[in-house]
Amino acid sequence: MRINLSGHLSDHITFCHTGSQRLERDRPTALFIHGAGHDHSVWALQSRYFAHHGWNVIAPDLPGHGRSSGPALESIEELANWIIALAHKLGAERPLVVGHSMGALIALQVAATAPELVSRLALVGVVVPMPVAPALLDSTLSNREKAHALINQWSFAPRSQIGASSIPGINLTALNERLMQRQAPGVLHADMAACNAYAGGFEAASRVRGPCLLLSSAQDRMTPPKALTPLVQAFGSEARLTRTVLPEAGHAMMSEAPGQVLDALWAFANSPQTSGPPT
Repeated sequence: MRINLSGHLSDHITFCHTGSQRLERDRPTALFIHGAGHDHSVWALQSRYFAHHGWNVIAPDLPGHGRSSGPALESIEELANWIIALAHKLGAERPLVVGHSMGALIALQVAATAPELVSRLALVGVVVPMPVAPALLDSTLSNREKAHALINQWSFAPRSQIGASSIPGINLTALNERLMQRQAPGVLHADMAACNAYAGGFEAASRVRGPCLLLSSAQDRMTPPKALTPLVQAFGSEARLTRTVLPEAGHAMMSEAPGQVLDALWAFANSPQTSGPPT
């Protein structure tokens, strides 16, 4: 689906994946936000499952990414405002908002900026703050091939580095490299710089209301579970936290452990909204 966000980057077209299903007014909605240098395709299994099991799915390519035109936005706050405008444009009422990595920062900021919009929040592969190594940030401008190699090195668990894959015949690191190559020059740098500069994460967490899933991977070297403690402590009493750690995947968990990610998201999406302290 291609739409024009009138009044918000109005000269540019946004592509949204819907899981090959029409959006229906009487269905709940899941809104999936991809990470840096990626597009909607990273959510292929999870988004299609939701779409074919009673949910509306909105999985956009962020501005300048994938099939969406326009320049890449330069801050997490701008990207969050863009997501809010998109949700309103599509009539998404109280969606489950899911984000991975940079997308998780965007989702967190969306929940803080427009708490009335979000019913549930799922943050996949997140830490706050999310600093980017200077060598990686520099290489996103000076040497994209090196940047892609560094990202693959840090994103995947060791077994994936030597060719293990959840899909027989698929080389996950090569697939991820090709996905990043498809993005326009400057997009990866804008994304990484936005993550590196984002300083509002703790304040945003303190304003989250309702159920929130923190989904991590034990072998994630970019956003390791042990680094989540400051973010967990920043959430207020009205954020009902669920923490799940996948045992064998790395940061690229949607491709390394797609079924486990889906199971965690599906269980969270369909769990009762109970009151009480964070778990």
